[in-house]
Amino acid sequence: MGATVQANGTNFALFSSHADKVELCLFDDNGGETRLPLPARSGHIWHGFAEGVGEGQRYGYRVYGSGHAASGLFFNPQKLLLDPYAKAVAGTAHYRNEAELAWFRYDDARDNAAVAPKSVVTGESGFDWQGDAFPDVPWTKTVIYEAHVKGLTKLVPDLPHAGTYAALADQQVIGRLKDLGVTAVELLPVHLHLDEYHLQKRGLANYWGYNTYSHFAVEPRYAADPQDAANELRRAVKALHAAGIEVILDVVYNHTAEQDLETGLMLCQRGIDNPAWYWMSCNGYCNWTGCGNTLQVSQTHVTRWVMDSLRYW
Repeated sequence: MGATVQANGTNFALFSSHADKVELCLFDDNGGETRLPLPARSGHIWHGFAEGVGEGQRYGYRVYGSGHAASGLFFNPQKLLLDPYAKAVAGTAHYRNEAELAWFRYDDARDNAAVAPKSVVTGESGFDWQGDAFPDVPWTKTVIYEAHVKGLTKLVPDLPHAGTYAALADQQVIGRLKDLGVTAVELLPVHLHLDEYHLQKRGLANYWGYNTYSHFAVEPRYAADPQDAANELRRAVKALHAAGIEVILDVVYNHTAEQDLETGLMLCQRGIDNPAWYWMSCNGYCNWTGCGNTLQVSQTHVTRWVMDSLRYW
């Protein structure tokens, strides 16, 4: 699933059980767009191989369908959609007022590719783990320190790159954790997340990161070098493991940043196959999470996506 880099190009695969057509959209450095219909369909997985496409390529999907909102289908090919399996994302969705929000509404007829975030093709990291393994401390001896990546170190004086993944690998920080007897650091979400509309329009941010919209991508805002966020996190994990400290991730798979129909955001799953991803009722979304939409993890393809994401992390 997702974008898989091979020797002479990249294979793209996307699940949608209700779509009539799926277009892969490739973007150059100037924002120019090339649309390629995914030519094959295996069951409900649309796929195709793009020769010559490699790492760093920005892309998205336009999904066509014959359904309508009354039946829970929100197909609108004028809205560029993220790949649910994207391991990196370029740009972000800004909707600080009604005018900006309108670009992402399912019922807006304008093409939003110029303002929509783009998925980025990512290959194997090539990161040298040097035989790293998690310490596997017995539960009876486990002492967990729950921490926000930024908040843990942001106010530490004279600390290089305070408030970042890089700071987690600093010996001053690790030494402090060891002094406290900590055996595991539990990090609040490091998946890429968005600030909710009601926060953006007030100039506020979701500090905690529980509004995830790309469940394979590392949040770059916590990196000293946002372009190298994934490797920076890897180096932090490696350093903590070397000190005998396990790393636990707090993850969010019960809802996504698309929220409910009140905002109607078209970012990813809603436009790909809304009723196949979210729990629906005759009144709209089942709000069992308190966040406006609940992922239908009982569906095989959603379970697979969650498990693939967990394995990747």
